[in-house]
Amino acid sequence: MRNQKMRRVILRRRVQALDLSKQAGRSIEKNLYSRVGHLVAVRRFVSIWLLFWLLLGLASVWQIISLNHYFQTVQPVPGGIYNEGILGGLTNVNPIYATGEVDTSLSQLIFAGLLGYNSNNQLVDVLASGYSVDSAGTLYTVTLRPNLKWQDGQPLTAADVVFTIDMIQNSNAQSPLFSSWQDITVSAPSPLTVQFKLPNPLASFPYNLTVGIIPKHLLGNVDPANLRSASFNTNNPVGAGPFSWHALEVSGNTPQNAIEQIALLPFSNYVLGKPKLSEFIMHAYASQNQLLDAFSSGQLNGLAGLNSVPAAIKAMPSAQIHSLILTAGSYVFFKTQGSILSDSNIRKALVMGSDPQAVINKLGYQTYPVTEPLLQGQLAFNPKYAEATNQVAQAQALLNSDGWVLAKDGYRYKAGQQLSFNLVTTDTPENRLVVGILAKQWRTLGVNLMPIFENPDTYAITLADHNYDSTLDGISIGNDPDVFVYWDKSQYDPRSSNLNLSEYDSNTASIALEDARTRLDPALRVIKYEPFLAAWQKDAPALGLYQPREIYITNGNVYGLGSAQINAQQNRFNNVENWEILTAGVTDRRQT
Repeated sequence: MRNQKMRRVILRRRVQALDLSKQAGRSIEKNLYSRVGHLVAVRRFVSIWLLFWLLLGLASVWQIISLNHYFQTVQPVPGGIYNEGILGGLTNVNPIYATGEVDTSLSQLIFAGLLGYNSNNQLVDVLASGYSVDSAGTLYTVTLRPNLKWQDGQPLTAADVVFTIDMIQNSNAQSPLFSSWQDITVSAPSPLTVQFKLPNPLASFPYNLTVGIIPKHLLGNVDPANLRSASFNTNNPVGAGPFSWHALEVSGNTPQNAIEQIALLPFSNYVLGKPKLSEFIMHAYASQNQLLDAFSSGQLNGLAGLNSVPAAIKAMPSAQIHSLILTAGSYVFFKTQGSILSDSNIRKALVMGSDPQAVINKLGYQTYPVTEPLLQGQLAFNPKYAEATNQVAQAQALLNSDGWVLAKDGYRYKAGQQLSFNLVTTDTPENRLVVGILAKQWRTLGVNLMPIFENPDTYAITLADHNYDSTLDGISIGNDPDVFVYWDKSQYDPRSSNLNLSEYDSNTASIALEDARTRLDPALRVIKYEPFLAAWQKDAPALGLYQPREIYITNGNVYGLGSAQINAQQNRFNNVENWEILTAGVTDRRQT
């Protein structure tokens, strides 16, 4: 009985299971098989949405990249090793001795003066925080910045300034700056105060304060007679300038192929700010070919010391040629004493028969004409006193009236003497170009110009001895119009500067020059210079041509390199603490 009941239960459950199976089959058939056809449509729908979101993501990424470029600009950034090549050799970087291009360049980098020049060639405070001058114009009081340091960490005080000037004034030290500091008394009333007492007012005196200061704690015990040869000058000199001495390496088997590499590091306590370059290496080459090869191969960022640009350098796509115009003047100086050019009518005719602009047009670079003893834009410059050039007919008439007769050979003669004279200058491509143009211009007047081109060493002797009838040379004038040493009658005496290359002897000019340099009021100085300018124009002791340039070539961009006029070749470093050679994408926060 019980077994029959068990079998009925099992049978009933089998029937129920079979019914459930049939229902499941019908459900699957209804809900799955009948909807398989819809899967294609679903897949298309899903694919479209996936593609939409993918495109949206890509667009977002593209927009972010685009906005990043919009808000970022490529700008110079600190860092990098700057390699400069220069022609010449290391001799003496001490600022009271440095004269050659290598020495003055290194001195400018290592040492600092009380005053210096900014990127616009304007006089600014460096070690000094300011200066004042008394009502008499003879006492200058300079205040030093507080907490000045030498590159070895020692304090720099007024005692170092006094020591520097004392060494310049000591005849045993034999500094070439000796004459410019004579009769000036220097004292230090306090560690941060220096006073300079002048025998007479001198308007240009502040420019003297750009001389580099040297450390008393390192050189104070050196005999002045031995200072010029002290190891300090070529082996680990210590200054307060933007870069400090790091190492010197010399290579080459002979003096003709010697290469000196002087490594400098940024001075973190430099008063105008730590330089942005991580290192500055100066490569001094004895051979110009080696210098050019190093630049052409990309070893150098900058190149200095050339007087012309080689064709191979011009052809380099990366080469940038900077013509740093000097506050100087290129003149033909006519020797007014003891030569055929002592005749003022000849000098005037030569000026009138000249076309300086034709010379400038052939130079290959833009510069400013020099038309008088002062430069354009300089205090007291007056176009009213410009030389009268481009007047060939008047020049010929003046020579005729002066008795110089034009002969069949095309030259002029007077009492059997030919109108001829020599012109001595250094042998450079630019000088040959200039002299060639002038020779043709003066040949039109019937003048026989005899050029003499000399190497720099020989020419230096010629210039010192005034052994010429005329000479083509450049004189450094600077920012201040004090040109006393070039035109005062006292300055062609060998016992003086001997820089009056024309041996110009004019009482009117000399009195005006002496008066003007002692007036501190700019308006009064302008008035005092006027008789000098008028006398110079009338007497024609020289022919003004143009402001020369210093050639500086860079391999690519050097950010911060100034383009203003400079006073000397080493002044290319006026803004060196801000030089940069690396670039990077930098976000402009003003746009965000």
